[in-house]
Amino acid sequence: MQYGQLGHSGLKVSRICLGTMTFGEQNTEAEAHAQLEFALSRGVNFIDTAEMYPVPPHEETQGRTEQYIGTWLAKTGRRDEVILASKVSGPGMMPYLRDGPQLTPEHIRAALEASLKRLQTDYVDLYQVHWPARNTNYFDQLGYQHSDEDQAIAIEDTYACLVEAVEQGKVRYIGVSNETPWGVMQYQNLALSRTWPGIISIQNPYSLLNRTYEIGLAEISHRENIGLLAYSPLGFGVLTGKYVEGSASPDARLSRYDYFIRYTNDQAVRATRAYVDLARQCGYTPTGMALAFVNSRPFVAANIIGATSLDQLAEDVDSIDLVLSEEILKKIEQIHCRQPNPSP
Repeated sequence: MQYGQLGHSGLKVSRICLGTMTFGEQNTEAEAHAQLEFALSRGVNFIDTAEMYPVPPHEETQGRTEQYIGTWLAKTGRRDEVILASKVSGPGMMPYLRDGPQLTPEHIRAALEASLKRLQTDYVDLYQVHWPARNTNYFDQLGYQHSDEDQAIAIEDTYACLVEAVEQGKVRYIGVSNETPWGVMQYQNLALSRTWPGIISIQNPYSLLNRTYEIGLAEISHRENIGLLAYSPLGFGVLTGKYVEGSASPDARLSRYDYFIRYTNDQAVRATRAYVDLARQCGYTPTGMALAFVNSRPFVAANIIGATSLDQLAEDVDSIDLVLSEEILKKIEQIHCRQPNPSP
């Protein structure tokens, strides 16, 4: 396993991070515990979760993912061996969560206390804003459309509450997710002007099918020392090739759930076929090549992989040992130029 410092923090995280949003939906508690054990046995020390998980979100399952991680931590006593990250939900979804989640101090405090209780821990190493309170272009939106009616809570109020949690010892470091360049720099400017602890990570989608992070945020990662935590590196499993090759099982994510359409539009299918063919020609599995590409990007601090079986998890973790040649990287770039970012 490879390890690196996460942003300007003191956290040394594994390049592969275990994503857990299948825990409690596609994976049972016993399966979740088995994944955690296997990941740690392979050197993974970074675990990512969220208060809203599992996905797809439902009122009756909300929080179950954190509960499963919490029962594993209580059973094994391995809290000190892992870097644990969670998130507070922004507004616009899940009316059952705190009567509609907000990023006000009251909501953040309640969300954090509930997560700590489910996780059976006194602190999380990284606490992230899952998505912004304001209307902006995230979750499969490329273009920004302004609305004068946007009445979102100010980032400053959200940030102040997160800093308070750091001062109380309940959170070690702060991060954001599904953020834009403007939003990230608002956090940075506030950190400088208020002498607050700066954010250390940005958890955004990044894969062969969605490289929009490179357009504006990659420079911020380098210049501001804020690492990307890349999620959906396999495009909800599409880049494994199982859907375009017709080998997906009835239990596969996109076989069961039909609303992740950004990975199955015509452009995405064409691009996926090209990447799958390239991987086969070069002697790689499509999964290995797709994950190795993400692992190789200098602005990526950790690649968040998710699996529903130990076999899938093993192949995902094995990607850390794959090094793509310059020739393969050039061919990947050629495909990207022909069909850029079909799944933003």
